[in-house]
Amino acid sequence: MATHVETPAPSASRPDEGAPAPAPGGAPAGVAPFDVAEMTAALDGRWAQVRRDVRAQLPLEAELIASADDLTRAEYRERVKDVLLELAATGQTGLGFPTSHGGGGDVGASIAAFETLAMGDLSLMVKAGVQFGLFGGAVLQLGTKAHHDAYLRDIVEGRLLGCFAMTETGHGSNVQALGTTATYDPATDEIVVHTPDASATKDYIGNAAAHGTMAAVFAQLVVDGEEHGVHAVLVPIRVDGEPAPGVTLTDDGPKLGLNGVDNGRIAFDQVRVPRGNLLDRFAEITDEGRYTSTIANPNRRFFTMLGTLVQGRVSVGGAGVSAAKAALTIAVRYGDHRRQFDTGDGEEQVLLDYGMHQRRLLPRVARTYALSAAQEVLVERLHEVSTARNGGSGTEVDDHAQRELESRAAGTKALATWLATDVIQECREACGGAGYLAENRFAALKADTDVFTTFEGDNHVLLQLVAKGLLTDYASSFEDLDQFGLVRMVTGLAVETVVEKTGAHALLERVRDLLPGGDDWSSEARITDPEYHLAMYRFREEHLVSGVARRLKRGIDRGEKAGAVFSRVQAHVIAAARAHVERLVLEAFVAKVRAQPAGPVRDALAALCDLHALAGIESDRAWFLEHGRLTVARSKAITREVETLCARLRPVAVDLVDAFAVPREVLRAEALLG
Repeated sequence: MATHVETPAPSASRPDEGAPAPAPGGAPAGVAPFDVAEMTAALDGRWAQVRRDVRAQLPLEAELIASADDLTRAEYRERVKDVLLELAATGQTGLGFPTSHGGGGDVGASIAAFETLAMGDLSLMVKAGVQFGLFGGAVLQLGTKAHHDAYLRDIVEGRLLGCFAMTETGHGSNVQALGTTATYDPATDEIVVHTPDASATKDYIGNAAAHGTMAAVFAQLVVDGEEHGVHAVLVPIRVDGEPAPGVTLTDDGPKLGLNGVDNGRIAFDQVRVPRGNLLDRFAEITDEGRYTSTIANPNRRFFTMLGTLVQGRVSVGGAGVSAAKAALTIAVRYGDHRRQFDTGDGEEQVLLDYGMHQRRLLPRVARTYALSAAQEVLVERLHEVSTARNGGSGTEVDDHAQRELESRAAGTKALATWLATDVIQECREACGGAGYLAENRFAALKADTDVFTTFEGDNHVLLQLVAKGLLTDYASSFEDLDQFGLVRMVTGLAVETVVEKTGAHALLERVRDLLPGGDDWSSEARITDPEYHLAMYRFREEHLVSGVARRLKRGIDRGEKAGAVFSRVQAHVIAAARAHVERLVLEAFVAKVRAQPAGPVRDALAALCDLHALAGIESDRAWFLEHGRLTVARSKAITREVETLCARLRPVAVDLVDAFAVPREVLRAEALLG
């Protein structure tokens, strides 16, 4: 338990209150102590009981985590598979599947369970994601009753282990250009799955190298000589433990991390499966051999199919936040008891009492809380949309809600997985040489989370998807644009609409009503006012989006090729998308604070929210200075306030990470935890 300063600080969520009074000696008043269990409950949110249940199971993974370095790759894979089957028996991995097929019928609960599982062995978490989220999710979301009846219960209970075979060696994130073909043969009423060349080999496929017996294969569907785009087909890949006829399986070999997951490559040589193996929720081949779909537009059909699989991105983002929580728990607790350098009174000082150590760790604690709040909002949205889509709410899925979910999932996944990479590295460094020892978990955390930034979509590609959504939201006629369609649209009035709707003048009009100072709101508003923070983040977003639109239109008006124009402004596109997601994250955190009852938990969250917001402005101060939203004096004042907030949060730093509730047994860092 950290030593607490008992003076309560006012909540930054109450803009009418003044700044905290200084503690004796001129030091800032510390944030008041709070009940750790209450903070955990606030973080756990709607599915708190599910999270508690999974955390109670996590200590069973301690042996797996401890032994991973000593096992051969084959032994580690087998052990991970065995633990996966043990988890399946608890029912925690099947929460998102229908109750009629052995599941829990609760999509939100399934994501909460998966996120919490990420506090433990990450190979186990990823293998669970492949089996239940990707393979099982494809059958559930893209299949129909016949597929559900035939396969779901076996998937949920772990009797049918499968693969999600989308990515190809030569096509990566460009799913629409996949090379694998699935050609309907009317003479035999079968679908022939084929890998035409090496670039079309399915690659990095979890469960492929050792354990999978069936794959959901994404391929170009050809019926009666006509291509209909990418569809999913169920293909057996092993029979009695051996590769199925026409299927070639190879091992991807050792990886940077996640070596408990059997990633492999799959190639098909004219493999025949029954017509009924087509996952036909959105398109089917009739008994007469004709292709038919309820979605006429092929682009719309493609994105609708992929949209139903958004759960994977939501899960990976949540896993990134959980991994960051584990790293911060170790580093903050280590910093609270490790002493170094005599300060003049004969005793070495605790690391976390140094201002620089606070600067390194506490803004990252705040950002982890912020991404946790944003992830909570995202899971709620996913649950609502999934429930409606599967008929559980009695309402139709709104197209705009689906697009908004996909965009939010893409952006949150990008920021959350970058968070994991940044936090784990900084925490490792903050633990010095001890952090470099494999026994203290950082080696595994670094290696196992590194791929998070590129699987379920490369983060930069995902932010391009977010940017597309920002532009197409303004005119429904652009809803089917692909990446370069985003560029082509600027030849018409669309950009004028975008510029008009995103113009910074509209924001300036709104903030006059919220903040003091009129046109000088950005220098007159109180630094710790959440409305000031939100206005700054919104200004940056809207300015960047409108700037992208103007640049795109200018290039097209000059007659330049769309691809060249897009390439030139691509960094601007990414910046606009990132600013949009940063705004969503801050809004989620502010709302989280305001939803709490008055008291120490809310006050601590408010201080964290202030720190997150101001650290974000400080890190991008050059942009705000360039665009007239920061004066030099205010920029310096924000830096001072960040340092003050770090000092105020120092007394409760250990409690803040203890509230993450990562079981000690899976942290594998006894020498560091104190």
